[in-house]
Amino acid sequence: MKQTDRLALLDWEKYKEDIARATPVDRNMTAAEREKHREYLEKHPIEWIKFFFPNYVKYEFADFQKKAIRRIIAHDEWFEVLSWSRELAKSTVTMFIVMNLTLTGRKKNVILTSNSKDNAVRLLDPYRANLEANGRIMAYYGKQELPGSWTEDEFTTKGKVSFRALGAGQSPRGSRNEAIRPDVLLVDDFDTDEDTKNPDIIQKRWDWWENALYPTRSISEPTLVIFCGNIIAKDCCVVRAGEMADSWDIVNIRDKNGFSTWPEKNSEEDIDRTLSKISKKAAQGEYFNNPISVGEVFENIAYGKVPALSKFKFLVVYGDPAPGESKGKKGKSFKTVSLCGKLGGRLYVIKTFLAQALNAEFIDWYVRMLEFVGGKTNVYCYMENNKLQDPFFQQVFKPLVAKVRREQKIALFIRGDEEKKTDKATRIEANLEPLNRSQAYRIVKTAAVHTTQEDCISCHSLRKTFGYHAWKQGTPPALLMDIYNHSSYRITQHYLGISQDERDEIYLKLDL
Repeated sequence: MKQTDRLALLDWEKYKEDIARATPVDRNMTAAEREKHREYLEKHPIEWIKFFFPNYVKYEFADFQKKAIRRIIAHDEWFEVLSWSRELAKSTVTMFIVMNLTLTGRKKNVILTSNSKDNAVRLLDPYRANLEANGRIMAYYGKQELPGSWTEDEFTTKGKVSFRALGAGQSPRGSRNEAIRPDVLLVDDFDTDEDTKNPDIIQKRWDWWENALYPTRSISEPTLVIFCGNIIAKDCCVVRAGEMADSWDIVNIRDKNGFSTWPEKNSEEDIDRTLSKISKKAAQGEYFNNPISVGEVFENIAYGKVPALSKFKFLVVYGDPAPGESKGKKGKSFKTVSLCGKLGGRLYVIKTFLAQALNAEFIDWYVRMLEFVGGKTNVYCYMENNKLQDPFFQQVFKPLVAKVRREQKIALFIRGDEEKKTDKATRIEANLEPLNRSQAYRIVKTAAVHTTQEDCISCHSLRKTFGYHAWKQGTPPALLMDIYNHSSYRITQHYLGISQDERDEIYLKLDL
């Protein structure tokens, strides 16, 4: 046996010893008393979990955890997605639920899958360890380990419940437990940060779920599906699953009021300290189910006192309308209006409104921005207005503005911002990795439309432009030769179009 295997075995035995030590059994109870106690616990799932897994339940359950446990256990046929932040125990709570359903005989065939086989096995370990070593499980439900069919990735209990670990893409065929098809499908950490950068990988993984794993279930028999995973990208398997689930439970490290969602475990001080050590982008992705891609936010934001408004030459009020109009809160679309200004080379975002609002409320924000400025400087009002939005701008927003101007006797004039933006396909392509030649060409040509040199710009012209400006800024010729793979500096010189006059200009600028 290899040293690494020997150490792993020792760790495994220590793990089981800890479980056995944490689950002592009252030997004074009669069989009848134990049976009565078991019946009571099975009617009260939260108490059942606390009794059988005391070493895992170190903190009192939060309300959202209790609701999830009761909700899932209450249904034989159910599709649940748990997008709980890190440190909220989604995988552990899922284990509690599945162990309850299998030990009580409601489910017989469990498949657990993750992004890889190794990770799936790792997630299955606590199930196997507790079935082997948990004293209370053995006392109340009998010995579970069945020699001869007990490995780290697949095992069947004496109660005829099978467990199997699969990695994404691995064939799930042969997953029947005698005549029973899989009736529990657990999908945990299916997405990875690296995979979400490539839509092809996400699609391939989702196709495997839809076409290979999910069809292993029986149509006529109730099946429990649980997806566990944070929302780490705008498009990922967890998001796709959530959109079709019976319940998509999204819980962040803090609630909408800014307080810890599990204060029994995560104090405000602990959260503050943890989040202070990572960027806002990382915090939003890992703890608030809000993945942010590069380019969606400003990299550096400084918070501080805004200069006196009178010092600005002018200010801009800019609004992004979503034209949806519904009286119900759920039907209101998100809208935003911001007051911005530029002074001394800095861009200031002075005041912002962001909420689900009606169109009239959206226009009122402009009025409130003008009142806030109070005539201290000139204010120009704009509203995003592309071709698709223009009918709403002309038929809805302009009459609303005219009505406000008339009724409130205020000089409110909002211009539609018709500046052409890069099309969405190009913006998406710009974030894909890797970037192929055709994608790069399309991006460059789209940008070139806004110049007077559309026919003169190509990917190759960018290559030459880079070298020319690098040379003008003092990049060593030898380095440029290496970058371009040229055999001599004369070739590089000719390639970049460097003239004697330009060389002389560089030399004259040197302070010798």
